Amino acid sequence: MNLTTLLSPDRSLCAAEGGSKKRVLETLAETIAQGAPEISADNLFNGLIERERLGSTGFGKGIAIPHCRLESCTAPMGALLKLSDGIDFDAMDGNPVDLIFALVVPNEATNEHLAILQELAGRLDNASYRNNLRHAKDGSELYTIAIAPID
Repeated sequence: MNLTTLLSPDRSLCAAEGGSKKRVLETLAETIAQGAPEISADNLFNGLIERERLGSTGFGKGIAIPHCRLESCTAPMGALLKLSDGIDFDAMDGNPVDLIFALVVPNEATNEHLAILQELAGRLDNASYRNNLRHAKDGSELYTIAIAPID
């Protein structure tokens, strides 16, 4: 998977204000929808919330990967948020989350959806990669670090 097909500099936000899980999901939905006129921010937010009701997408180590499928989505898209302060995301390890990669895929992209989630989880499980993301100074640097190959 090539992250440049999922992410863009304008969907990589650094030192974002978190506040709450709900507010972060709203920010992510708005960020993705801004670059995709076919996607309604409200529909995306509702899809992300519905998925969170099934179980938290906070998998630990300060990371969350909220995701959903949407009928109006034509290609997989993502947004990366580095929060200024960690928030409670009901993560498996109970720790606050400060790195959040949201993913939306078309309804029919079940296998692709799972493959992307697996790749993202693998990247974000890498301590060096997480550390580099956390030290990004702005959205452009966050994007550059996010798409870089992992050793």
